[in-house]
Amino acid sequence: MLSVEEYVEQEYLFRTVAERLGRSESLQDILKHVREEVLATTQLPMAIDFLRAELNHLGVMAGAMRRLNHYFAPFQTFLVASAEDDRGRFDLRMGLNALRHESALRATSPAPASLFFFQFETLCRCRLDYDRGLGAMQLDPRYDAAWREWIGLVRRQVGLIDLADLVYVASEYYLEQQRKRQAPSSELPTQVLFGVKEGRIALANRRKDPLLFFEALQRQLGYPKVPKPERRQESPQELLTKLARRLDRIEARIKLLEEEQRESGIDLTKFYQGRTPPIADDDDSV
Repeated sequence: MLSVEEYVEQEYLFRTVAERLGRSESLQDILKHVREEVLATTQLPMAIDFLRAELNHLGVMAGAMRRLNHYFAPFQTFLVASAEDDRGRFDLRMGLNALRHESALRATSPAPASLFFFQFETLCRCRLDYDRGLGAMQLDPRYDAAWREWIGLVRRQVGLIDLADLVYVASEYYLEQQRKRQAPSSELPTQVLFGVKEGRIALANRRKDPLLFFEALQRQLGYPKVPKPERRQESPQELLTKLARRLDRIEARIKLLEEEQRESGIDLTKFYQGRTPPIADDDDSV
């Protein structure tokens, strides 16, 4: 765990980079400028240098953050890796926005429950990989052994058992209800991680959307809110470019349909791109 000033500077880094990405500046140049703005008494300038070097050589930052695991938390690395994955819809701007608020939360030295709900809601709202995300949360140094064990349970049961049920069973409210029923000691929870109020709210939100559960915790107990991912508004020039590409594809399909209607059929030789078309063997022609 780092000092408060480190997390404050991290929040400034992620917020500033996200704001300047829309100015047609390269990420390397943005990091170079931000490096001069952050406090030199922190370790962040050295971390930025390492990120820039990795970005220049490989074009990504997640590998560098993974090597700096003593400075960046595993969940922060997971967010950047998800943003750099071309197969997902979670882009770098959304990742930086999530990192900004997550660093601001860490600067307040939050309780493990606050950090867990914030990180899990981030997974839900941004539609990230639950298995990898919970695995990164499990490695976070802010969680003790009991919390890491319980997060491992959530990781195995997510999708099968509602999060509200898992929170309810690990709360003091569930322990009180079991004692009132005079349940045997074998049925009592071995570890209690949440208070009475969290247990009551979890019980009231069973079999509901998890986002409703998070919103109830935020209303009733003041848990930190996760900002909704903002979709970037495309400029008119970008929309025109997309429209032109779509028209080109439609025109190419119409040409293929016209060639198919002719007697000669479609000329496949133009699709070989300079390669010699395959010659059928005598056995194949029989």
